[in-house]
Amino acid sequence: MHLRHSYRIYPTAGQCAALARTFGCARVVFNDALAARKEARKAGRPYPRSTDLQKLVITRAKKTPERAWLASVGVDPLIQSLRDLDTAYRNFFDSVSGERAGQPVGLPRFKSRKDNRQALRFTRNGFRIRSNGKLNLAKIGDVRVKWSRKLPVDPTSVTVVLDAAGRHHASFVVDVEPEELPEVSAEIGIDLGLTAYAVLSTGEVIDNPRFLRRAERKLRAAQRELSRKAMGSRNRAKARRKVARAHARVTDTRMDWMHKQTTRLIGENQAVYLEDLNVHGLARGPLAKSVHDAGWATFRRLLEEKAARYGRAVGIVHRAFPSSQLCSECGHRDGPKPLHVREWVCGACGVLHDRDLNAARNILAAGQADRLNAPGGPVSPGVAIPRRARPGERGTPLGDLPTTDARAADAGGIPVPQDEGGCQSRSNPRRRSQSVTARS
Repeated sequence: MHLRHSYRIYPTAGQCAALARTFGCARVVFNDALAARKEARKAGRPYPRSTDLQKLVITRAKKTPERAWLASVGVDPLIQSLRDLDTAYRNFFDSVSGERAGQPVGLPRFKSRKDNRQALRFTRNGFRIRSNGKLNLAKIGDVRVKWSRKLPVDPTSVTVVLDAAGRHHASFVVDVEPEELPEVSAEIGIDLGLTAYAVLSTGEVIDNPRFLRRAERKLRAAQRELSRKAMGSRNRAKARRKVARAHARVTDTRMDWMHKQTTRLIGENQAVYLEDLNVHGLARGPLAKSVHDAGWATFRRLLEEKAARYGRAVGIVHRAFPSSQLCSECGHRDGPKPLHVREWVCGACGVLHDRDLNAARNILAAGQADRLNAPGGPVSPGVAIPRRARPGERGTPLGDLPTTDARAADAGGIPVPQDEGGCQSRSNPRRRSQSVTARS
């Protein structure tokens, strides 16, 4: 499992200048390679390979007067910039072909020196960690690092990031084994919202911290000060960084809170179930600012990542499931209700329900049912290790199996189930051939 450990670094004035020069060189190499591929496509030629691009935009370019300054920086970040271009093209083609999930990915675009975020990546040959704790980067020097935690293993690469607030970070990639926690019997369902951030099926309510709303006053003042500065002036650049620092403070506070909440939920429960909210659609409605401030997508992503790391399970209930319409006691569907209705009485059993708590309990029940009935999952609560489902249960036709014996339901040789008369199931090709002969 690959993890990232990010730390704040504090380069000197000379090292900041060297990093800025390296940022610029990597950006130029990326843009030159992208332009070469665009020209090849326009001329009808095949795309240049990565090795050919490396010779064109790095090796040969250093010998020209226009790109001679590329030799003043390390070659490792320049090569990694070309690999980032390959990854961008690969993501685009996978998105077009349907192999990549999520939002559609467009073609790579040219990078600008005015981008709010700059990044460089160094492999094992381009960095090392000194015995005194400093990070040595090729042709940059030893950079002071604020080690907030210890690295579990030696990192395989490091990415130096300059954010919009002018802060430098070092993001190390480490390869570690998953740390499975002891199994517990507790499972919870979570109903996310805006009034209360989360209501658990156990009755616990997590208040919505509203970090952006709390910082709106300072953000408004900083944005007003920025609007008064002349375009292109140094004072405007200072005011812009002030606004960026205010936003970064809100982001860091929110992420710290989310990490603490998700770590606690994953540690205390064996399985966590959520509803598949349409965050992208809600973020374009009248509650867009509150939805962005809540960060539901980030909350779900952190839960899934920590569940994979610590041997827990996260189940997602389909958004069409009527969690707010069903009675969690008797299962009666009482119909849709407006948002201002926070409590309602079941028309069948007469139980008084809290809207969010009832939805959380319904999400828990639906998530447990989906998990127990899923192909390859446990068939009973007492089974700790999931059983492998047969191909027919997974929707795989027997004719598509790699084995030549039609009586084997999977590669393990499990026989096809027989009916009461002792005949094989309908997947038997001999039975199909007999029926065809009888019809003819």
